Amino acid sequence: SNVLRMSSGIHIKPKTAVQKSKTSSPLPCSEEPALKPQPKPSDKLNPKTIDPFSAYSQPPSTFAAIYAKGGIPCRLVHGSVKHRLQWECLPETVPFDPLLVTLAEGLRETKHPYTFVSKEGFKELLMVEGATEKAIPLLPRLVPALKIALAHSDDEVFGRGLDALVQLSAVVGPSLNGHLKHLLTNLSRRLMHKKFREKITVALQKLEQYGGKVS
Repeated sequence: SNVLRMSSGIHIKPKTAVQKSKTSSPLPCSEEPALKPQPKPSDKLNPKTIDPFSAYSQPPSTFAAIYAKGGIPCRLVHGSVKHRLQWECLPETVPFDPLLVTLAEGLRETKHPYTFVSKEGFKELLMVEGATEKAIPLLPRLVPALKIALAHSDDEVFGRGLDALVQLSAVVGPSLNGHLKHLLTNLSRRLMHKKFREKITVALQKLEQYGGKVS
């Protein structure tokens, strides 16, 4: 090591040959780590903030990620008058598990085209032959997804969830009665709003119609 001596002047001890050889080749791990610069007092007063002009991208939702990977076998087709879904295979051949659950979870989406794909896909899948037998076993997983949509602050998401609930009730009938208690609270909250009062009342009448006397 270098030796600095303070007397009448500064005297630096010259390096020996052995010391030169040691300093010429860096070691993989030093015995004494380099001193880190101490933070300035002003750093505590001025913490680092996010640059508002930097590119910030939110991670995609689960539904968006599945859609991007081709996990949903239908795509949006833009028409001159209205949009429609184009299925890569017949909806009758698509397994309801997990596609119907994934579409129900997609009802909470707020971006295009996920909003249209989830709504129309859920509706069209319930229209295939044998949908009742395929959908009933999935009710324990479908109802929580519908509950989230009905509790969403976005009015359009709530509307899609309400439509999906009525569509599901028309298919499974009284099998949904045991799950309605998990959904009625969210419906009663929106029932206080004038803009939803009529639509929710009609939906409740249909739930009663499809569910029978027990509902």
